Amino acid sequence: MPGAEGELAHHRMAGPAESGGLNTDADSGRCGTVMLEVASRSFGHGCRHCSPRQVLDSVGARRGTRRVKKPDPGARGARSATMPPRDPLSPLSPLRRVLGLFRSSEGTAAEADLEIVVLRHQLAILRRQVKRPVYRRTDRAFLAVASRVLPREMWRSFMVRPETLLRWHRELVRRKWTKPHRRPGRPAIDPETRNLVLRLARENPRWGYRRIRGELLGLGIRLSATSIATILRRSGLSPSPRRGPTWGQFLRSQASGILACDFFTVETLLLKTYYVLFFIELKTRRVHIAGATTNPDSAWVTQQARNVGCDLRDVGVVPRFLIRDRDTKFSPSFDAVFEAEGARIITTPIRAPNANAHAERWVGTARSECLDWILVRGRRHLERVLGEYVAHYNDHRPHRAIGLRAPTSERDRLTAPQLCRGRIARRPILGGLINEYVAAA
Repeated sequence: MPGAEGELAHHRMAGPAESGGLNTDADSGRCGTVMLEVASRSFGHGCRHCSPRQVLDSVGARRGTRRVKKPDPGARGARSATMPPRDPLSPLSPLRRVLGLFRSSEGTAAEADLEIVVLRHQLAILRRQVKRPVYRRTDRAFLAVASRVLPREMWRSFMVRPETLLRWHRELVRRKWTKPHRRPGRPAIDPETRNLVLRLARENPRWGYRRIRGELLGLGIRLSATSIATILRRSGLSPSPRRGPTWGQFLRSQASGILACDFFTVETLLLKTYYVLFFIELKTRRVHIAGATTNPDSAWVTQQARNVGCDLRDVGVVPRFLIRDRDTKFSPSFDAVFEAEGARIITTPIRAPNANAHAERWVGTARSECLDWILVRGRRHLERVLGEYVAHYNDHRPHRAIGLRAPTSERDRLTAPQLCRGRIARRPILGGLINEYVAAA
């Protein structure tokens, strides 16, 4: 249908003055009017004053189809058996018939024109919804090249407006005169330096910001006192040397000279009761077993206190406080031994075992790890078992209170690669009840 294709091509090439383009909300209606007009001329219906319904009737008559008259609602059997079934999309049937005119056996020019009309209609829909589209660099390059190829009358297809080009030009000018961006003010402090300042403040609560600045100068780090004070305030620390120690720091500093002692009982195989006296250093968690007896009288307890005092002097421990309960087994002569060394005796309240928590905790550990799994035959057997367990407890067993290190072991001085190199040897304790693992040579 050369006449229809020429008329549609004429409408597509027409400028805004002729066809109005597709830049308003009425573009969809204009496209439908143009397609109906093209359809009427293609099938010899050249009247421009006919309605779309008359055009569709004319088109249907030429294609060999007729409109079916609406049957009388009151008549029975008005619908004939030969009447075609009603199309569920009957309201869209006229538009579908018009769009079917663009189908041709060759499938080239007419379908291309229809595709252009559809794309223009979609473009009009997008212009109604999108106020300001975002263009990438590739989009801008493509549109720039396409504008050189298409004639000026076809530029209405672009969504780029004159104000868009002006905005792009202003961005280019701003980029030309914009200097490299730099945050105003002084350069930021290095995170490592900031962490070092906080570390010095936390580890030395009596240091002020000037004292910290002097320490940093000794390390070759130049930082103003104002910056140090600002870092401390932002981290919730006072910049003045008035920060008191925490409870953990206070107790650790006081625990360096504190001893705790207590008795616990062990039942033998023949149900004989032995009383075991032990001492524990609160700072290092090192345990000293004084002895075991069935009759802990005043003379025996005093002698054990003298023996433990000698052992403490040998390892360089000078007790300042001794915590014990109010058991009558602790005689005045027992207290006199430690008071002679300059220690102060602190007795716990009545029926308050938590006041001597470290000693009570060690008793529970010794029972759960050792004594509950062994049948003790006598005093010598008990002393040998406790000797082996205390040696393991002091030299190898890790403690959470001191960073998972043993009280007297030097394993923490070894690095991880040294521990993992070579074979790992197992050393059984108490017949395999407890195992120790060391790096084999």
